[in-house]
Amino acid sequence: MTTVAIGPADQLDPRLLEHRRELTGYCYRMLGSSFDAEDAVQETMVRAWRGLGDFEGRSALRSWLYRIATNVCLDQLSGRQRRALPMDIAGNPYPPVEASLAGRRPGTAWVEPVLDRQVLPEDGDPAEQAVAKESIRLAFVAALQHLPPRQRAVLILREVLRWKAEEVAQLLDTTVASVNSALQRARATLAGVGGVPEPRKPLGADERELLERYVDAFERYDIDAFVRLLHEDATQHMPPFEMWLRGREDIGTWMRGPGAKCAGSVLLPLEANGSPAVAQWRPREGGGHEPWALHVLEVEDGRIVHISSFLDLDAGLFAKLGLPTVVD
Repeated sequence: MTTVAIGPADQLDPRLLEHRRELTGYCYRMLGSSFDAEDAVQETMVRAWRGLGDFEGRSALRSWLYRIATNVCLDQLSGRQRRALPMDIAGNPYPPVEASLAGRRPGTAWVEPVLDRQVLPEDGDPAEQAVAKESIRLAFVAALQHLPPRQRAVLILREVLRWKAEEVAQLLDTTVASVNSALQRARATLAGVGGVPEPRKPLGADERELLERYVDAFERYDIDAFVRLLHEDATQHMPPFEMWLRGREDIGTWMRGPGAKCAGSVLLPLEANGSPAVAQWRPREGGGHEPWALHVLEVEDGRIVHISSFLDLDAGLFAKLGLPTVVD
């Protein structure tokens, strides 16, 4: 999709801009890509800017923007294959050897990460914030991609954003009965692929300490200390490669072998996809560091149970997420 240039942000009506972050979150859940979501919101803003003079307050501005954003997303999804995570594609884990990297797919094949600050409100009701965090978890976003686009929109609007069935029916130009039927089918599909999110506590002191230990062990490249942070059956995947690993021993073997090139990395703690995360800059040949990976961590009972390492092989991920491309 081609992004349309509309000039400086201050040319837009402030009423449009104040909805930009929540619209980005909505489009991210729909599309499974933070980059496609940014394009979709940009297109939404363009269409709204052009049509604002004829809007005349016939409906709430927020509802009108969601209608536009939904149509933009449905257009983007037309004819596209669903995005996925490596474990959705390869049924069995790979051996922790460099030859396992043979399977590489284009970026459009994968669910992509998003930083919390791009899509989540800075403040608000704690219960609503918790729901918002759950609804951008990688497993949930990947599960959403199993749904037909209109069912996806219905489920997000009804279950995540808490719209009434009548409001969704009006937005989609359909009936309440059709909305309720689509919601039931969407729930059944999500249950079948294990995509129903379970409530989690906000990131607490124990989790923050675990993240600090993760950063410390990785930067020192103390693999024994790193492995002790992992659950025995922990998993790891590394898009754009199909390879995924199971078990802390295999993850440790990988890091002592092909992954050893990451020794000497610099890490920055973040929050991404409603989870603790770190950005990693790997030593560059000739000196300095280069953007390498965004690690999104899933934590349960004081141990890391999954690591999603999104590799910046094409030197675009960090720039698109607004992360530094150079560190001292």
